[in-house]
Amino acid sequence: MTRPEVVLVGVDGSDASMHALDWAAAYAARVGWSLHVVCSYSLPSFTAASLDGGYAALDDTAIAEGAKAVLSEATARVEGIGVPVTGTVATGDAAGVLVEMSAEACLAVVGTRGRGGFTERLLGTVSSALPAHAHCPTVVVPYRQEVAETDDPERRDGDRIHDVRRIVVGVDGSPTAEIALRHAVEQAETWDAELVAVAGVPLGSGAGVLAWLPSQIDHEQILDDVKAGLDVIVDRVAAEHPGLKIKRHVLDGSGAELLTEFSGAADLVVVGSRGRGGFRGLLLGSTSQAVLHHSKCPVLVVTRRCDEELQADSAA
Repeated sequence: MTRPEVVLVGVDGSDASMHALDWAAAYAARVGWSLHVVCSYSLPSFTAASLDGGYAALDDTAIAEGAKAVLSEATARVEGIGVPVTGTVATGDAAGVLVEMSAEACLAVVGTRGRGGFTERLLGTVSSALPAHAHCPTVVVPYRQEVAETDDPERRDGDRIHDVRRIVVGVDGSPTAEIALRHAVEQAETWDAELVAVAGVPLGSGAGVLAWLPSQIDHEQILDDVKAGLDVIVDRVAAEHPGLKIKRHVLDGSGAELLTEFSGAADLVVVGSRGRGGFRGLLLGSTSQAVLHHSKCPVLVVTRRCDEELQADSAA
């Protein structure tokens, strides 16, 4: 059966999650999908010595009411966006709840502060676990406090609209990078945005996997060879999508460094990840993890597994 055209977004009442909600609402309105807002909570417990080492759970009434209030505030915030908006209060770990619900969505969105400390432990867990395990692509939206707190209403409103004009995607010739490129193309066409394909070659002395090469190796030739490979991939995509504006850059540096640098002048960065099962699947690859932690703009993460699930659902 066809996957429901739903944007799933998690909120917890923080400024970071509300910022992500704005992005999710803008996306839903852009593509004409419905928006589903989720606020989850888990019950804290404390060790009760009188219960022979057992645990005594706290009354969840106040916590549940607080979650309902957060959801009510969130749904009211996105009223009038022109698409159906629904909401759910769920019990359980936020990452686990969103992963499960992502099987009935085409896109999941979550926010992160990226500031460290206790708040980042909570949001960071979700923003790392959800992209790795979601059944659909995930957008992680960093909280830009300097914009949210500005006194310039035009700048604030412009940020809330989240108009995507430039999209950057990392391409290294791997199957997961080609999946990321395909999704980046879809996003570029959705937003009528410029697409920038970036390939990194870590040639710098003392850093990078190619630093051990003999000094007589022609680094410029290596860059030219990588550029030729990137051109083959991009030209094939461009031929299938006439009219799409695609720029290409092959630069000295790691993929994570370059994508993070480009994120300062982009509105969306797209990365691919293998998303394998088992212990290694608990984490995304080093590049996608690094970009998620340091990007200045929203990051769309596509794993091979979620891409295969989406294609299977579409074909069913």
